[in-house]
Amino acid sequence: MEPGTRIVRYAAVCAAALLLCAGLTSTASADSAPTDPNPLAGRLDAYWTPARMAAAQPADTLKGTETGTPATTASPAVDGPRPGEYIPPSRSFDGIPQAGTFFWTDATGTGRTCSGSVVHSLGHDLVLSAGHCLKGYAGTSPKRHLAFVPQYHDTLKPFGIFPVRTDGVYVPQEYYDLGEHAGAAYDFAFAVTEPNEDGTLLEDAVGGVRLLTGTGYHHIPVRMIGYPAGAEKPLECWSWTTRWDSDDPADPGTFPRIACDAFVGGTSGGPMLVPWPGGWAVIGVIGGYHTGGNTPQISYSAYFGDATRNLYRAAVTGAPPSGPRSATG
Repeated sequence: MEPGTRIVRYAAVCAAALLLCAGLTSTASADSAPTDPNPLAGRLDAYWTPARMAAAQPADTLKGTETGTPATTASPAVDGPRPGEYIPPSRSFDGIPQAGTFFWTDATGTGRTCSGSVVHSLGHDLVLSAGHCLKGYAGTSPKRHLAFVPQYHDTLKPFGIFPVRTDGVYVPQEYYDLGEHAGAAYDFAFAVTEPNEDGTLLEDAVGGVRLLTGTGYHHIPVRMIGYPAGAEKPLECWSWTTRWDSDDPADPGTFPRIACDAFVGGTSGGPMLVPWPGGWAVIGVIGGYHTGGNTPQISYSAYFGDATRNLYRAAVTGAPPSGPRSATG
C-alpha cells in the first residue's frame, strides 16, 4: 500500500471515530450521597501550586530519550520506528475528564509526575497507571504528597486534587520480584484515591473508562493520551495497536505496540483508549517494553490479561497490596 493511501485511510478512520464518539462522553454519577470535605485534599491542593506542578520532573526519565532514527538492519533490542513507517502526529489539547496526571515528591523533595486514567470501579475511586510510575509507594515506602489531578492543563485543577490512600497503590508482585525489565509484562498499576477537597469521589466528579482485558493486540482506532512533564497541556494521538514480540531477552514478553509522535517523559501510564458504548474503554497504558518505549515515536503497553484482572480485583476489594519482598517480609 502506498504511504499516501495509508495516510488517507488513517485520517478517515480517525474522522469516523470522532463521529462515533460524539456524545459518548462518560459522565459523573448523580446517585452518590454528598460527603464531608477532605482536609488532606485541601492541604495537597495548597502544596501543589501552579509553580510546583509546572516544575515537576518525569518519573519515567528514559521514555522517549533516544532519537528514534529507524534501524536499517535487524538487531537485538530494537525499540523504535521501522524504516519508512508512518508515525501519526500528536496534538496538544485541554484533555478529557477521565485522564490526568499524578504528582508526588521523591526522596530528595523533587516533584515528579506520571499519567493515568480513571477506570470504573465499585468504589468510584480507582486510577490506572504504569507500574514503574507507582512502584515506590508500596510496603514501607513513605507517601510524599502523592495525588491525582484529572484533566490537568495549564496548571489548572478543574476537578480538584485527589489524594492516594495510604496502602492504596497496587502493583503486581511479579513486577517487584522481577524488576522493571524482566518484569516488563507486568508494568501496570492501580491507585485508590480519597475524595477531593469538597468530599467528592473521583469517578463521581469525572466519570470513568471501562477496563478491558483479554482483547488481543490489534485495535483500531486507538486514542492515546499522555502528559509530557513540563508541558502546559496533554497530548492526544489517533493510531492503532499491533503485536510486538520482544527482541530483547532482558525485557521478555509480548506487547501492544503503537506509533504516535512526541510521547516523551511524563506520558508513561497514559491510557490507550478505544470507543465504547457510553464513552471509552482502556486496553493498555504506556509502559512495559523498555518502560513504554525508548523513542518519542513508538510506545508499548504490557498486555492486559489475567494478571491485570487480578490486580484490579485486589484494588477494588481492598486486599493488602503487594510490595518489595524486603518491605513486606
